Amino acid sequence: MIYKTIFFIVFFIYKGKANDCIPRKFNYDSIVCVCNSTYCDSVPNIEEPKEKYFHVYSSSRDGLRMSFSEGKFVDGFDYNSIPNQDVVFSLQDTITVYRDKKYQKIWGFGGAFTDSVGINIKTLSEPTQEMLLQSYFSQSGSQYNLGRVPIGGSDFSIKAYTYDEVENDENLEHFELTEEDIDHKIPFIKRAKELSPELKLTAAVWSPPIWMKSNNKYYGPSILLKRYYQTYANYYIKFLQKYKSHGIDIWAISTGNEPNDAWFPGANISCMGWIPFNLGDWIANNLGPTLARSEYNETIILVLDDQRFYLIEFLDFILSNKKAYDYIHGIAVHWYTDDFVSPSLLDITHDKYPDKFLLLTEACVGSKPNDYPKVKLGSWERGEDYILNIIQNLRHSVTGWIDWNLALSKMGGPNYINNFVDSPIIINPETDEFFKQPMYYAIKHFSRFVERNSVRIESMETNDIKSIAFETPSKMIVVVLYNMSSKSKNITIIDSKNGNIKMKVSSYSIHTILYK
Repeated sequence: MIYKTIFFIVFFIYKGKANDCIPRKFNYDSIVCVCNSTYCDSVPNIEEPKEKYFHVYSSSRDGLRMSFSEGKFVDGFDYNSIPNQDVVFSLQDTITVYRDKKYQKIWGFGGAFTDSVGINIKTLSEPTQEMLLQSYFSQSGSQYNLGRVPIGGSDFSIKAYTYDEVENDENLEHFELTEEDIDHKIPFIKRAKELSPELKLTAAVWSPPIWMKSNNKYYGPSILLKRYYQTYANYYIKFLQKYKSHGIDIWAISTGNEPNDAWFPGANISCMGWIPFNLGDWIANNLGPTLARSEYNETIILVLDDQRFYLIEFLDFILSNKKAYDYIHGIAVHWYTDDFVSPSLLDITHDKYPDKFLLLTEACVGSKPNDYPKVKLGSWERGEDYILNIIQNLRHSVTGWIDWNLALSKMGGPNYINNFVDSPIIINPETDEFFKQPMYYAIKHFSRFVERNSVRIESMETNDIKSIAFETPSKMIVVVLYNMSSKSKNITIIDSKNGNIKMKVSSYSIHTILYK
């Protein structure tokens, strides 16, 4: 008994030094990792793989979280070397990486700084808040380098609001940031930028001041009144000025979050509709030139910021305006209709407008009416939704992937219209803890290793093994794969220069493989 006790103590100390996950099981198919003011799992910096060696980080439904292993390339393939006869193997479990065939550059990965995020983080002690921010933005965390900020309120606020509620204030003399910005967004953005100096922020308006809109409401069918076209462009500049005064630069602004929400009967989310031709005119004659003349002329413009469904026709109307075309840098898409719309629309858009990059700017689970409960602590199924969507989008020309709320309550809020959803991190203020869900690790398998300006390279995936590959600026090869099967598999990754990687992958498991 004494020996067992000593072993347990030594094992616990070893696990602590390794910064492994502290698991907790709820009622779903996997675990969360528990973090508090003094401890949180992480991936410390390690040496690059030696020549002819590879490193692997693995997470699985069975409970692995960024578990490290290493191996050596082999030449050829020896069928007799396969362990465990019950493991399924076939030629279809071979993935080939073609380094010479290259596609889009990658901007990065990240999440959104909503009011609800700040409200939830502030329920934790300051040391635990710091642990959470490090989990996302530090070098040993997820290394997020993209973020999204609502310009004013979103549904993940405790009320609808804008920055100028004084009716007909055409000169925006009453424009002011709110306590939500000062208390719940700006402090956490500033700390995130300290942890991740390369952090780039994109910002979007849900609704402008309602006196600028045709229906004088935050939600519902509406368009921007033409007499306020220039005022609304100035509204964006005011926002950039105010955030700059707090030391925060905005990399990109979109022309409005989900403008097509305005045309859905009964939708009560803050929004403003755009008729595509009118949006093109506003960009060409107001937003574009106003931004170009300002001191914020390095801030770029993203268009659409809505579902993949609208890509071709909506864009064609806007981009037929040559002046608008020249001001637009990128196309922002959301994921909420991805189950029903082919990713080929992404490639068609890229081929038609190759100088306009595609960026996914919002994704979350728990948003569908039949998603109940909204928060499923430890749901691997929801982590699988993330990993498969990231792979799909990046295999179809998308340059980055931004999650929605960085952290929410156990109810999936607060949200003033009760539009609750799930999040990769859930706050548990009663015990000063937070829970990292499988979704957190699904993103981390990319964000931690696929640095900005990495280039996607060709990789062949199989029916059960979904994969994608990148070459980083430092010439590392990163392969991310997911075994969708309920069975473990022995797989081979063929690299034309190094030889073959042979590895066993358990059922429902994510693996990031790195080599020179």
